[in-house]
Amino acid sequence: MTFSKNSEQDDVRKDALLALTSEFVRQGHPIQYAKHMATATIFQADLDLRNAQFTRLLAWLKENHSDIYPQALEMAEGVRQEFERRVTDDF
Repeated sequence: MTFSKNSEQDDVRKDALLALTSEFVRQGHPIQYAKHMATATIFQADLDLRNAQFTRLLAWLKENHSDIYPQALEMAEGVRQEFERRVTDDF
């Protein structure tokens, strides 16, 4: 699977990172910390969005495709377990 680069989206991300970093600096945080704080804030927002999308997808599957819903839950659980193993270096 290939993904095309969307330079407009990249520009928006860079602008958001710069604006958020600038705001943290304006609040008195040192620049080196402000960059990390901005990155973490954007990452958390993206993670929250992905979780909301995934939750909605599972709810939709349960409602409209109950026959494959259990398989989807098994797959999601498998991904969670694999991720945990990678995080804990238990793979």
